[in-house]
Amino acid sequence: PDPHTMRADPARRPLLPAPARRTKSTRSWRMITFALALATFGTLAFRFGLAERSVAAPAVVGPRTGSVGMVSRGGLSRSKGCIRDVSAGAKTLHFNHNDYQALRQMLAGVEKLATVVGVTLGPKGRNVVLESGYGTPAIVNDGVTIAKQVDLEDPLENMGCKLVREASTRTNDLAGDGTTTAIILSHAMISEGMKVVASGVNPVQIVRGMEKTGRELVKYLKELSTDVSDEQIQEVATISAGGNTEIGQMIAGAYKEVGRQGVITLEEGKSTENNLRVIEGMQFDRGYISPYFVTDTERMSCTYQNARLLLVDKKINSAREMIGILEETVKGGWPLLIMAEDIDQEVLSTLVLNKLRGGLKVCAVKAPGFGDRKSSYLEDIAILTGGQVIKDEIGLTLEKATVDILGKTASVDVAKEVTTIVGDGSTKEEVNARIKQIEKLVADEKTKGSSASTYELDKLNERIARLAGGVAVVEVGATTESELKEKKLRVEDALCATKSAVEEGIVAGGGTTLLKLAEKIPEIRDSLENTEQKMGADIIERALKWPLRLIASNAGETGDVVINGVVLGLKNDKNYGWNAASGEYGNLLEMGVIDPTKVIRSVIENGVSVAKTFLTSDAVVAEKPEDKEDDMMPAMGY
Repeated sequence: PDPHTMRADPARRPLLPAPARRTKSTRSWRMITFALALATFGTLAFRFGLAERSVAAPAVVGPRTGSVGMVSRGGLSRSKGCIRDVSAGAKTLHFNHNDYQALRQMLAGVEKLATVVGVTLGPKGRNVVLESGYGTPAIVNDGVTIAKQVDLEDPLENMGCKLVREASTRTNDLAGDGTTTAIILSHAMISEGMKVVASGVNPVQIVRGMEKTGRELVKYLKELSTDVSDEQIQEVATISAGGNTEIGQMIAGAYKEVGRQGVITLEEGKSTENNLRVIEGMQFDRGYISPYFVTDTERMSCTYQNARLLLVDKKINSAREMIGILEETVKGGWPLLIMAEDIDQEVLSTLVLNKLRGGLKVCAVKAPGFGDRKSSYLEDIAILTGGQVIKDEIGLTLEKATVDILGKTASVDVAKEVTTIVGDGSTKEEVNARIKQIEKLVADEKTKGSSASTYELDKLNERIARLAGGVAVVEVGATTESELKEKKLRVEDALCATKSAVEEGIVAGGGTTLLKLAEKIPEIRDSLENTEQKMGADIIERALKWPLRLIASNAGETGDVVINGVVLGLKNDKNYGWNAASGEYGNLLEMGVIDPTKVIRSVIENGVSVAKTFLTSDAVVAEKPEDKEDDMMPAMGY
């Protein structure tokens, strides 16, 4: 039917139900329902980011009373006299002004970190239990390991914790030991410095005085240092291992086997007993090119057994050049370590991709040294492993190379900055002949007399040590996994401490050397320019007493009483101190209480560096803590 006709003729219209009468009450309820729906939608849109977004707002700073401003990409509202941001991803600005509230909050985080780490300091220090996301909790005595696990809820306290943690990490990287002392000394310098800075003294001049004092103390420390003897190596390792005599004896035995120029590595043993074995090997300062080659994520290293070694004295520009070697490697099923002058990004991507897919066990490192010295190093490695170096001078190219030119190793361990190659012991005669050849070069260089290059002699002797020293492997055994982890950390600290002692010598331990350095500060103070810089020297003088005070406290003694006793004894004997293990006073070098000079130097330098950064900070930009209520889904009614 025609709709126009239907509208014109009411009789032909289809029958429809009569419309409901719109009363005043019905209209009111509809308006209320519509308003509620609109309000609900607006709330959901705001919470889920559907509301209108404004451009980045400038930083808003409250009045000069220590108020807090916030920078965000959303709207701003006022709450309790401060400007508050209601959007996600905001930054809070904290200022010192007159009350130094920002630094005080950061100092609170430093104090919490120093407290939890400080319980491990000294021979009578205790352990700390660390919760693990999986497996059993770890029971450790290592300062840097504990510091890495501390993460505070308050953002400002956490920033202070991270700053001091940097001193511990840096000390661990340089010396491998003294991480707890680094945290305690950093805390001491910051705490003593805050007392002075809060009184209104210029912090810039204070930290300049601290820097100058630190440099002079390092010079004086070298005067106090003495070379370590073979007997004292065991004492250094024992002290660093927390008084564990067994570990000290094992490390001393390792040095006796491979010499001071040899290399000592650490492995997990297959039994409950500790073991020491010596294998020929070589170590040099080159790490993996890409972290994707890592096989042990805990140690961040790449370790392979019975690996083959490809040595190339040029840059590898194309993966096609080595396709034959890679195919033979996959067929043979052995790991491959590639050492070349450089590797093109395309080749590196190909190796990483095949490594991640599991089809190829491979790792790539750059060759040690530069120029002619690099070629000599590669030839040394080739002789040690029974391989051959690929280079254009002898007409050998990578495309024509076969598996016969690959070197053979018992194991390779590639870390971020160090590579250790352990030979299979089948090339002793060739290695001895190579050593005699290098010794002749040393003799020829010495015949030049005063014109002889000291640097060249050092490098030649270094090559001899790498070839002749070998590698001592310390296998750590334990009954449980928790004990094994704790024992490994102690052995690692002991190894690093002995290496530091061999490099730069030793001084009296137990906090005595720090007190001896504190006695030098009045002389240094007189050479500083102004009163503020002299205050910086005073800060370090007071801070140097903190470690011994804590060692005494952990041993159940009164710290100040012990410090006074040591100070009186130092007037007659520079090595006089207090043995916390036995509770006796005397010459600590004779008692075997020894610290590596490198550890003390690193602790002072890193402590001053962190304190300088902390004390000169006047404003802090931190993440705005997320409101837990905002993260919750709104209740949905029906």
